[in-house]
Amino acid sequence: MDAAEFRKRGKEMVDYIADYLEKIDKRQVFPDVEPGYLRPLIPDCAPQDPESFEDVFKDIEKIIMPGVTHWHSPYFFAYFPAASSFPALLADMLCGGIGCVGFSWAASPACTELETVMLDWLGKMINLPEEFLAGKDGQGGGVIQGSASEATLISLLAARTKTIRRVQSEKPELTEADIMGRLVAYTSDQFCATLGTTPCCSFDKLLELGPICKKENIWMHIDAAYAGSAFICPEFRHLLNGVEFADSFNFNPHKWLLVNFDCSAMWVKKRSDLTGAFKLEPLYLQHHHQESGLVTDYRHWQIPLGRRFRSLKLWFVLRMYGVTGLQDHIRKHVRLSHQFEHLVLQDERFEICAEVVLGLVCFRLKGSNELNKALLKSINEAKKIHLVPCHLREKFVLRFAICSRTVESAHIKFAWQHISQLATDLLKAWEQNHHQQ
Repeated sequence: MDAAEFRKRGKEMVDYIADYLEKIDKRQVFPDVEPGYLRPLIPDCAPQDPESFEDVFKDIEKIIMPGVTHWHSPYFFAYFPAASSFPALLADMLCGGIGCVGFSWAASPACTELETVMLDWLGKMINLPEEFLAGKDGQGGGVIQGSASEATLISLLAARTKTIRRVQSEKPELTEADIMGRLVAYTSDQFCATLGTTPCCSFDKLLELGPICKKENIWMHIDAAYAGSAFICPEFRHLLNGVEFADSFNFNPHKWLLVNFDCSAMWVKKRSDLTGAFKLEPLYLQHHHQESGLVTDYRHWQIPLGRRFRSLKLWFVLRMYGVTGLQDHIRKHVRLSHQFEHLVLQDERFEICAEVVLGLVCFRLKGSNELNKALLKSINEAKKIHLVPCHLREKFVLRFAICSRTVESAHIKFAWQHISQLATDLLKAWEQNHHQQ
């Protein structure tokens, strides 16, 4: 494919993606396929000779789309949102086009510098304490990781290295192995200090945890993967109170801030804590600006060596939506979750199982876990909407997460009517079975 054909095919692909997203509500949200569906549809080996773009293009609808779960459908209420927007998609095209591998400042200065500034922008939007920002001469700063799990692992490894070095300086007679065997990491059943847990979007009490960590010299990492985006709204910022006690903090713009995957924002108070754990300096990666205080080499802030130009997505989205546009998006989702909560509360057969703070509603039929498992099965087998469950204090609970950028009040009403009707049918069937027994 030469540049001329790329121009033509690129426009066709943009049209295809725009059509897909515009008409996604007409597609069944969850696919009708069994495991292994794809293998018989494609050859056993790669083609020996080149195939045309037309051949590849027509196989998208024939082979790929039948096996796609449509995360951006307004009928998708599972997991948490996967953010997406047209500005972010365009930025990702540019990222792919530039195609740099930004492991160091010298590998592509704009790739590094834009990321540093974008993480400062984002940090200011959620009113992070100044010490987490890079600024012109700060000790902290932000970095884009692939996921919240990655950010948590990075924090854990940095904390381990920092602690080992501290103990070595206090007790030089101990070897690294001696110290390693005595280290303890404290976790909850959600792993670390969490704002907006995955099962029910609950919030740890940072103002109680923080002082203990400070007193005991324990590294505190806070994961706000989903909820963090909401902190751009002043009315939700109080949920982040206590972040001043943390050593590292992370949330995912790729969940709820219209920046498509992957873009997990992580900040540290002392960037030397990360670089101390991950620094790697083979000669071929060194460059003459690296000792300058103005230069960041992000390979020392992460597990992989290479990295994509992911800050372009943040730059496009933050500029083209503005803070107010992003606040509107968050507030709309929160409004819709309260609409669903209200509908559930009007039906005495159902109960709400956790406080609805942001865009997640945990609910269930009053009754046994088996009954609720049967309800979820009938919901997901009907494939009109898609939900996933969680366990809360031994109860099997259904999660209703507001996910799609295009979801509206009408979709919430439809989802509730659908759930309500399936519940009526199910309860009738259970009653009949009970009588027969």
